[in-house]
This record gives sequence, structure tokens and C-alpha cells, in this order.
Amino acid sequence: MKYFDYEYRVRYGDTDKLGISYYANYLVWFEAARTEYFRALGLPYTECEKKGYFLPVVEATVRYHAPSTYDDLLVIRTSVSRIRMSSMKFEYQAFHKEKQTLLATGFTVHAFVDGSMVPVKAPDEVRSRVQTHKLLDDESA
Repeated sequence: MKYFDYEYRVRYGDTDKLGISYYANYLVWFEAARTEYFRALGLPYTECEKKGYFLPVVEATVRYHAPSTYDDLLVIRTSVSRIRMSSMKFEYQAFHKEKQTLLATGFTVHAFVDGSMVPVKAPDEVRSRVQTHKLLDDESA
């Protein structure tokens, strides 16, 4: 699995007065896709937390290409493009499923931290599972 596809249908409450998906929702949809990516790897995020490591977002970017509207079925394609000593970067592409229109692209960078928010080394189990499935070459530092 070089990437993971997450489907989401735009709800009425996701849209603004013009019927266009509110821009900040893309970050919410990216988070949902990222959570399901971890689950597909056999690493539900709840298990990561039980093991004492957390992945707060330290950087996020979204670029909008076309609007989505109420009842559109979206595909959020998620992959890990980089994993370093204590961080990882996820890349996202949001498409309109039927039209195959690119709606948005983005990324989030996450730091590995413990329960006290102290940076820690990326756990070997995360590194090995992600390395097996990630899209780009390793940039470990």
C-alpha cells in the first residue's frame, strides 16, 4: 500500500452559504484519512497512545484547486512522504470521486512526542510499517 484512499461524502453542514465546502474542513478530512491510514497499517492511533507516543501536528498546508459541494463523494489519498528521526510527513490529495477532479493537495508534519510533549525517536514499529508502505525514499536523519 503506497497510499491509502479514504472516502467522504460532503454533508450539508460542511458547506458555507454558497454551498461550497468550508476551507478548514479539508484539514479535518486529512486527519480522518490519516487515522484510517494508520489503522490500515495495523497501527490504530489509540494503540500508539497506549504505548506512550503521540503525533501532534507541527506544520500544515493546504492548496485548493477546485471547490467541492454538498453531496460530493470525495477521495482523500494519503501517503507518508518522509519519516525522520522524530517526525513524519503525510501528503494528501483530495479528489472528486466521480469526476476525478483534483480539489486540494496538502501535507502535515508530525513530531513524535511522549505524554509530556518531549520529542522522542520514531518507534521502530511505526518506522518499519511505514517504510514498507511509503511512497518516497527514506530521508532519515
